[in-house]
Amino acid sequence: MSNYSKLVDELKRIHVLAGVTGLLDWDEQVNLPPDSGDFRARQSSALSAIVHREATQPRLGDWIAELEADPGLEEGQQLVVREARKDYDRLTRIPEDFVARKAAHLSQSYHAWAKARSENTFGDYAPFLEENLRLAKEEAAFLGRDGDPYDYWIDRFDPGMDAETIEGIFEGLKRELVPLVREMLDSPVKSNLECLKGFPEDRQEAFLREVTEKLGFNYSRGRIDRSLHPFCSGNAFDTRMTTRFFEDNPLDSLFSSIHETGHGLYEQGLPMEHVGTALGQAAGMAVHESQSRLWENQVARSREFWQYWEPVYRKAFPDQLARISSDELYLAVNSVTLNPIRVDSDEVTYNLHIIIRFELEQALINGSLAVADLPAAWNEKYREYLGVESPNHADGVLQDIHWSSAAIGYFPTYALGNLYAAQFFQAAEGALGDLQPLLATGDFRPLREWLGEKIYQHGQCYAAMELATEVSGKPLSHAPLMAHLRGKLQPLYGLD
Repeated sequence: MSNYSKLVDELKRIHVLAGVTGLLDWDEQVNLPPDSGDFRARQSSALSAIVHREATQPRLGDWIAELEADPGLEEGQQLVVREARKDYDRLTRIPEDFVARKAAHLSQSYHAWAKARSENTFGDYAPFLEENLRLAKEEAAFLGRDGDPYDYWIDRFDPGMDAETIEGIFEGLKRELVPLVREMLDSPVKSNLECLKGFPEDRQEAFLREVTEKLGFNYSRGRIDRSLHPFCSGNAFDTRMTTRFFEDNPLDSLFSSIHETGHGLYEQGLPMEHVGTALGQAAGMAVHESQSRLWENQVARSREFWQYWEPVYRKAFPDQLARISSDELYLAVNSVTLNPIRVDSDEVTYNLHIIIRFELEQALINGSLAVADLPAAWNEKYREYLGVESPNHADGVLQDIHWSSAAIGYFPTYALGNLYAAQFFQAAEGALGDLQPLLATGDFRPLREWLGEKIYQHGQCYAAMELATEVSGKPLSHAPLMAHLRGKLQPLYGLD
């Protein structure tokens, strides 16, 4: 075997092992008995140490070094070697005992967050968050990034990105977004979400299963279950999604499932023969979020999408929808409200939820905000940006799972994903023509195949901002998103 073949085989083997840790995490949130968290922490710790040990073998470094000096490698092979070098150099600078300790703590942190959320208390969870922040800074220090730990973590989720660049992007977005939010909220047109009550969970589940399968999610290599917080994990071979159900909020489960399906379609669309190498990995989490947000917002909140699905929805819930007109249902789908909960918020205000988190976690990691003061700072930001205050900790500072898993720096990928989604969808319409007639007939294949050709098949060949230019011919901009929001919502709210 050539050294390149040896390297690829080893990268794929390590990816398989890492996938087992992913299944442990999935099981922890879906199936784990309530009193078994202590043992799961030990399992996660032990397996994470094994994966780290395998990923830092000296022979792996030897193969990479020899291949770096090989002038005969093709472009795709050079990418695989280059990304393998980045991963190897990073992991060999992080001690194995730190990896094991962090994995155990994050398992404990998840259960502490879940308990605090259910009991609407923050104090008992605060020490876990403090430790998560300390671990995040400790890992950055191993890589010589103790001076800019937040940028280290942003780059981990979205390679090539940093806080300063995000701030510039968000400032431009915020300037146009805040007045639009005020226009929507001041409009006399109001949706009535109170009319969506009493939707049985089993029928919700059956309907969203039909929708997500029609969008293209392959259930022969994937599944959807229930968890406290919706997520998607796995790869092209085994993709796991979760959602949650509320009888008096049926749109929550539906749109969270469509959101996770966007993630799932990306994973299932990556080249299976390259999974485990840079040619079969996502371009970063902002691009990943662009796929979830594109299917959730540009597709599933469109009038044409509901032209196709409304008859099916009414058949599933005839009594619940009997007194709701098509226009009222469509307005509910696109309701713009002052909602304190991020995942239940609308397309317009959603980005302000993200900007709040972006600013708070910068303050947390640089030490200018103490964890004990986080709930008060959270409410202050919500009053400033959205004019609303969280009614309690569970629907406020504890509503997201991310900080419990030390995913510091992940939140910006959601708003960046919205920007990429709008730009990609605009490019798709430029290439395919008006997509709305296709959506109105339930034909999602052309869009899905276009995304596969333009985004999925490239793996990590392009960083996110490079991919935006490659796909659309333009650098990333907030203009397509604002055009999308204004074009759809201003007429809906009588603001032409």
